[in-house]
Amino acid sequence: PPPLPSLLQTETLAVSSPRPPPPPAAMDDAHVIQGISWSDMVAHMERGGMDRGMVYFGYNLILHYVYSYLPDPPVSPAAALSLSAAPSPNDGVDRISRLPDAVLRDIVSRLPAKDAARTAALASRWRPLWRSAPLTLADSHLLPDGGAGGQLVIGAASPRAVTAAVSRVLAAHPGPFRCVHLTRTTMEEHRGEMARWLDILAAKGVQELVFVNRPLPIDLRLPATIFSCASLTRLHLGIWRLPDTAAVPRAARFPNLRDLGLYWNSMEDRDLDFMLERSPVLESLFILGFQSGLRLRLVNQSLRCIQLGFSFAEDIDLVDAPRLERLFQFAELTESPKMNNGRSTRKRSSVIKIGSAPKLRVLGYLKPGEQELVDPTLICMCRCAVSINNAIV
Repeated sequence: PPPLPSLLQTETLAVSSPRPPPPPAAMDDAHVIQGISWSDMVAHMERGGMDRGMVYFGYNLILHYVYSYLPDPPVSPAAALSLSAAPSPNDGVDRISRLPDAVLRDIVSRLPAKDAARTAALASRWRPLWRSAPLTLADSHLLPDGGAGGQLVIGAASPRAVTAAVSRVLAAHPGPFRCVHLTRTTMEEHRGEMARWLDILAAKGVQELVFVNRPLPIDLRLPATIFSCASLTRLHLGIWRLPDTAAVPRAARFPNLRDLGLYWNSMEDRDLDFMLERSPVLESLFILGFQSGLRLRLVNQSLRCIQLGFSFAEDIDLVDAPRLERLFQFAELTESPKMNNGRSTRKRSSVIKIGSAPKLRVLGYLKPGEQELVDPTLICMCRCAVSINNAIV
């Protein structure tokens, strides 16, 4: 293999200034944003006197929200190093290299991937360590500024050198991968690499994965290989069309998954049900945005917290959720994300039905006249007319 530091060599990368996206005529009419076809979106905006360039502004706004809510990588290239106040002897003795392998591997696993690879150049003692340490890889750290410049806007050149570096690292490291954040690649331009990445991560064991599609398009199909990543404990997916679970083997499971985040994805109700059913120890579910109306029918023995933001929740039915403690909604959409003949449709009142959730302690926010709370234990149906400052216990 090539020298280890060269696997992550991207210093010569130059990200060009944003260029305009392709004209609408070159785009597929099935291209959607929040369930709206490209032609309907443009027609709707032009009827309102707005420039179609606002559509691209909307895409960038979605990316802004997605990046804002994603969990941060556990390591940072900008992290400050704390030095011990005790003076160190100036005798030239390399005491760090005398530490046990387990301690050194732990040190390496807490470094950004680029720095972890560079430890191989310190001494022969360190050379094999990075390949035997659980690796943390965030593609934003491979940008020249380490990702400090923020998100890459729609129309910006895809950072191909970063994509190539990710491929080299995933191929060279035997695993396991402690944490992998892949959020800066225009996946449509790198479908082959995207599929190989998931194959490698599934085979080598990834524990935490944050995987975001930088649109366009917004509804790129996520490979079904994601269901082969049985080692996952945390999974956050952004701006995908989730795999058709009807074609996924029934034996597919996330046996170790405890934290699931879904950001502006397109999926069928059965796809969400499938993921929840196949995650027997899942404790936290976070959904930000949804490219269609959300119907959540919960039969889950492990979930403790559900958060829904910027979502159009049609129905939430807590059928059997014995451990659920919190159901929290924020910035709920007040109109259907779908269109009829280019016109948005007002949503009907959504229904929150509490079947069996004996540990539920936090429920909110409920908007006057827009939500119905059904609790069979109280033998009543009430149209909620409470302020967001009230608590329902």
